Amino acid sequence: MSPDTQLSDAVDNLVYEPTQVHDHGIDLTVGALYEVTEPGSIDFGGDELEDADLEPIPTELRQPDDEYGWWTLEGGQYVLQHNEFLTDGDKLLHLQPRNELLARGGSHPSVWVASHLPLLPLSVADGGLHLKENARVSTLVEVGPASIDES
Repeated sequence: MSPDTQLSDAVDNLVYEPTQVHDHGIDLTVGALYEVTEPGSIDFGGDELEDADLEPIPTELRQPDDEYGWWTLEGGQYVLQHNEFLTDGDKLLHLQPRNELLARGGSHPSVWVASHLPLLPLSVADGGLHLKENARVSTLVEVGPASIDES
């Protein structure tokens, strides 16, 4: 991302930009959740690297005329996919869970991203979590230039 490019120019497929883009970054929304149904494989050299089998978790409408459904998640591990994607990979960005997710017993790791948004493990506390389609669950922030104080 060039110095004159806004962070919002590097993210595509925003659900509703006026709510998602703010002074501290861009909130990203949940587009899909998956359960791992068969394990993946990781070896030392990468020759035997295999993806895990993922099964989409369906949503349920609370009211018949609702536009968006809800996931009712029990405590455990899931895989999260965002609606948004990156369009400019020139700058290292930091993706972190929103405080609203953390305060309700959900979490995903904070990761550095540049060219794409990875699938992320979503942890849900034992009490469970109700999560609506397009809920803002993550924040993408631009990190300023690194500086070293040599004094």
